[in-house]
Amino acid sequence: MTGHEDGRRTTVAAAVQLESRLGDVTGNLAAGERLANEAGDRGAEWILLPEFFTTGMGWNKQMADAALRPDGPATELLLRVASRYGAKVGGSFLCEDDDGHVRNAFFLATPDGIVGRHDKDIPTQWENFWYVGGSDDGVMDVDGLTVGAALCLELGRTRTVERLRGVDLVVGGSFTWHYPSYWPRVLGRAHLERKYGQDYVRWAPPFARLVGAPVVEATHCGRLEGIDPTMRIPYRSLVGGGTRICAADGTVLAERSHLDGPGVVVAEVTVGSVPPLDEPPDRAYLVPRGAIWSTMWAIQRLQGRRAYARRRVSDPGSPGRGAR
Repeated sequence: MTGHEDGRRTTVAAAVQLESRLGDVTGNLAAGERLANEAGDRGAEWILLPEFFTTGMGWNKQMADAALRPDGPATELLLRVASRYGAKVGGSFLCEDDDGHVRNAFFLATPDGIVGRHDKDIPTQWENFWYVGGSDDGVMDVDGLTVGAALCLELGRTRTVERLRGVDLVVGGSFTWHYPSYWPRVLGRAHLERKYGQDYVRWAPPFARLVGAPVVEATHCGRLEGIDPTMRIPYRSLVGGGTRICAADGTVLAERSHLDGPGVVVAEVTVGSVPPLDEPPDRAYLVPRGAIWSTMWAIQRLQGRRAYARRRVSDPGSPGRGAR
């Protein structure tokens, strides 16, 4: 890491694009570590794995047994890679805590140990079946830098801008699923797909301009093969909106399309807070969700919360039973 006259520093960051298999913890851990090692071999000092890097995200029976302990194999992977390359390594996974609840927890590791954790604030749609939200500010002190963590749709919320303004670097990841194959073309599926890719999930560049800090976002790619928990029919779609590393002014320094498959993007990044170039809108979401998304969000949030609560009552060891 090199310094600048204005006190800012330059470092090398990498973001992993993972082709995960839904609920396959062992296979996803192995694939994630291979790509993290590739990033380290390319000189990365910061290595980011995506949200849910142990499982992907969707609805099938395997997900009920997929939560890991805070000191389990996922954090061991982060610590192992951090030690191997002398790097900072982060990623999020379904984490079963001592209180019996499962959370979408982002851990940041260095060669000296875990230095920070952030729990995603609001589960998205069917994510409510598998975990509960958190309330921390997601700000960590790492080697003299103030680092903010944000996961997936947190990068699209105004309150995330408010909590992370002033940080030197934003790190995190996402798992985004597209409109399902059963969505009729006559109801504008092609238009919705374009809007999804252009407005909803290309959030790293505008978010960098809003907070005044570079953003490193790791993601998934491939296809989602699961079940729609509302309609109980197969849900098949593409996954991901692209992996990106952005400068504080929103300039994309490196990116990989979700259509390019699994891999790693690496870029030299100047870290350090600068005055934000844009102001957030006076609404909860940076880009309005629209009627279709809002309706499905509300339905699946209610379904998911009820199902999560029922599992805890019927089986206190669930949904994290068998957590490793």
